[in-house]
Amino acid sequence: METSHRVVVGDSRELSELEDDSIELVVTSPPYPMIELWDELFAEFDPAVEEALEAGDGQAAFETMHAQLDRVWDELERVLVDGGIACINVGDATRTVDGSFRVYPNHARILEAFERRGFDPLPDVLWRKPANSAAKFMGSGTLPPNAYVTLEHEYVLVFRKGGESRSFEPCVDRRYEAAYFWEERNRWFSDVWTDVRGELQALERDDLRERSGAFPLEIPYRLICMYSAYGDTVLDPFWGTGTTTLAAMCGARDSVGYELESEFVSVFEDRVGDVVELSRSVAQTRLEDHRAFVSRRRADGDELGYDAEHYDFPVMTKMEREIRLREVEAVRETPSGYRLEHAPLERA
Repeated sequence: METSHRVVVGDSRELSELEDDSIELVVTSPPYPMIELWDELFAEFDPAVEEALEAGDGQAAFETMHAQLDRVWDELERVLVDGGIACINVGDATRTVDGSFRVYPNHARILEAFERRGFDPLPDVLWRKPANSAAKFMGSGTLPPNAYVTLEHEYVLVFRKGGESRSFEPCVDRRYEAAYFWEERNRWFSDVWTDVRGELQALERDDLRERSGAFPLEIPYRLICMYSAYGDTVLDPFWGTGTTTLAAMCGARDSVGYELESEFVSVFEDRVGDVVELSRSVAQTRLEDHRAFVSRRRADGDELGYDAEHYDFPVMTKMEREIRLREVEAVRETPSGYRLEHAPLERA
């Protein structure tokens, strides 16, 4: 099995290299409006952003920033297949503008934007990121009433294009082999992920670190397993350090990424060098976790009802029987990205 991974250095407000209805899944984390880290980028797109901030009009700046993201959402509507899924990781922003402190609800604005484009919102996920400081409050310290809750969570907003789920031919191998374990389903499809935490950037160059956001591998990998099958293509229009592509490689899906900064593409070469070992580790961990689950069930006197076809352990449901995880065997660089060879992981 082979997968291809393209990285386009370009502006995702125009996904000109992608055809209509060519993407099955979008997993991305855009720059967050009203987070100061991204002010300069949004001002480059539209000088009205800087003008609004200088004038102390936070709401105008917020809306002007989102207007730039709206152009990307327009493109996602075009390139996603009917029934395709878009997963948008985003956090809200807190900021003082013109002496007034408030929250800017990025998740609500993006939810509204996708609904306007005909997407159906699906239940979203909250996950906790690490606090930047030991202080758990902002404002007047321990004196009421002017302290503020610290934002320590982010959203994964989930949308489906069109009114119906994707359809497949009966018993398609690429779908059944991409099944997840019953206990993974119970953990992954919870609306609060307490077992996923943010991570610090491992970039050596300070200037790149200042232009990127932390996005732990577990999030895109989990979403790719949840919402795509083998043979699907995953798009990240805000590619950054390439974590979604890395997750797609580990998950044996094709991927496309768009990134404005060519320097990030160069840095990604170091991450690709570890993908053979990483993919095997990720897949082995899933198998080992399932074996531990089986052991716990048996210790409680419960036997699982079905035998896996490709592994020497039982599974809970009929739909899990054909699960077949894959690992990367070889990586080949191409003019536009990478081509990977995958082999079934036979045992943990």
